[in-house]
Amino acid sequence: MMNSEAIRPPMIHPLADVQSVRIGSDTKIWQFSVVLKDAVIGENCNINCHVFVENDVVIGNNVTIKAGVYIWDGIRIEDQVFVGPNVTFTNDKTPRSKQYPDLFQHTVIRHNASIGAGSIVLGGTEIGEYALIGAGSLVNRDVPARAMVLGNPARRVGWVNKNGTRMITDGDFFVDDEGNKWKVTDNTLIQL
Repeated sequence: MMNSEAIRPPMIHPLADVQSVRIGSDTKIWQFSVVLKDAVIGENCNINCHVFVENDVVIGNNVTIKAGVYIWDGIRIEDQVFVGPNVTFTNDKTPRSKQYPDLFQHTVIRHNASIGAGSIVLGGTEIGEYALIGAGSLVNRDVPARAMVLGNPARRVGWVNKNGTRMITDGDFFVDDEGNKWKVTDNTLIQL
């Protein structure tokens, strides 16, 4: 008996240069994008035009990468992440022409995080699950789960619900859109 929902192979635009064979089903890679041979991209992703994905990169399922994003060695993007247009990642703390580190910095974007257009994410940082990075921000340190950050350098300005809207405050607590109460301890949001 066949499954009624057929697995669809990835859709790769004829003007894209995709060297990797590790691309999940139903992923779309649009024109003028380059994906190097060792990169791994999950299922149901949308890799917009003019995106470059280097070799030591892992992208999870249901990820959206908008136009003009370059994803360098050492970057890990978990499931359900949104990366806005022209987001810039770095992976070398002391770059020099034609000199390469023994190991590039590792950056992790946890599941369901969103990075706004034109933001810069410095190497070696971690963006927590459900975090929201405001457009044009400079992320130069770890961002806690569910934090809303913006600015240069990015500073926490609030906490967000799973859908990205801001949590409301209730005295010393934060309340999410499901009515759960949270408190902040050591820059970490903890559900009560």
